[in-house]
Amino acid sequence: MTRAMRLAVGGAVGFLLVVIGVDLMLAASAQVVKPFAIGFLGLKFDPRYDENRARMRSRLHPQGDAVAGAALAVADSQFIGAEINVDFRLEIYRGANATELASTVRAWRDEKAVRFYILDLPGDVVAELSELTKDDGVLLINATAPDVRLRREACSRYLFHTAPSYAMQMDALVQYLVSKRWTRIFMLEGPLPEDATVSEAFRDSADRHGAKIVDTRPFILGNDPRRRDQNNIALLTGGRRDYDVVFVADTDGEFGRYVPYQTNRPRPVVGTTGLTPSWWHWSFERYGAPQLNSRFEKAHGRRMLDQDWGTWVAVRAIVQSVLRVRSTEFEKVTAFMRGDRLRIDGFKGPALSFRPWNNQLRQPILIATHDAMIKTAPVDGFLHETETLDTLGDDRANSSCRF
Repeated sequence: MTRAMRLAVGGAVGFLLVVIGVDLMLAASAQVVKPFAIGFLGLKFDPRYDENRARMRSRLHPQGDAVAGAALAVADSQFIGAEINVDFRLEIYRGANATELASTVRAWRDEKAVRFYILDLPGDVVAELSELTKDDGVLLINATAPDVRLRREACSRYLFHTAPSYAMQMDALVQYLVSKRWTRIFMLEGPLPEDATVSEAFRDSADRHGAKIVDTRPFILGNDPRRRDQNNIALLTGGRRDYDVVFVADTDGEFGRYVPYQTNRPRPVVGTTGLTPSWWHWSFERYGAPQLNSRFEKAHGRRMLDQDWGTWVAVRAIVQSVLRVRSTEFEKVTAFMRGDRLRIDGFKGPALSFRPWNNQLRQPILIATHDAMIKTAPVDGFLHETETLDTLGDDRANSSCRF
């Protein structure tokens, strides 16, 4: 081959490579990035976060905005989005009530194609919103309300839960008490409806796991000497019956914080104060939890709390489903979420998935004090025929949820 011929061939090959390169660039640019908005709904005034509920401005309730967990998860999902050409983003709205929120859901569905919504709402508002939107072709994820009835009589096919129910939390606590052989339990119950819900869940768990409630006494907040039998902790926890542990049902927290170290007998205090079941804890040091806590603190300047983890893992469930089905179609993503192939890394150990009978996220429960992790549940020795995580909360056989 002459030099001229070699130059001609080389020029042709070079031109061809340029053409192929241009074609590849055009093909890459032609890949349309699909927008995928996830709705986040809250209340303009949520009593659960009211800083004025406690005297002396004590921090008895979750502080911070639960949207922070969802925002962190969306930021974490940008690498996945780049891989599958999906732009994950968060749309945030806070309304006055369930009716206003339902109107927003319908408007966003039609105008912005938002079909998945994360809820940071009290249980009664979750139930009402779920009922109002049940025929609107959207999926709601309850990320912060532990009310048991949302997983039972008020359950819905299109209402999922990343917040663990009170039943799950109390099962975890009772498992730990039984493992320590602290099976004789003295119960203090507050006057609020939420207190009754917690104590009822604890009674069910105690019956199921072989613990015994030896006495139950109601308490009230105050120092009226005429009501000493209900506001004096030493008197409340006295009597002839001995017990191994004191369980406190005080969702408001103002009374419960004084119970440790003031009981008639030197006994540990558990429940809504003292040793408590949690969804997340800043001191958890396994399964990548320190890295998640560090990222959250760096992004938001505070520690990650229960409600933050609930919204964070809700976004991860949606993103993981989109990734696995390689589609943003509502029906495909929803079907995968409720199927048996979804596996979510919640940084709590075992892979997490939703129970098909009530859409509750299976997950370990962290048993902790205010500044230390003590134990994770399910506790060793509590077994299940198919899934150990189903020893916490309503199993398929005893679920009253009917879609």
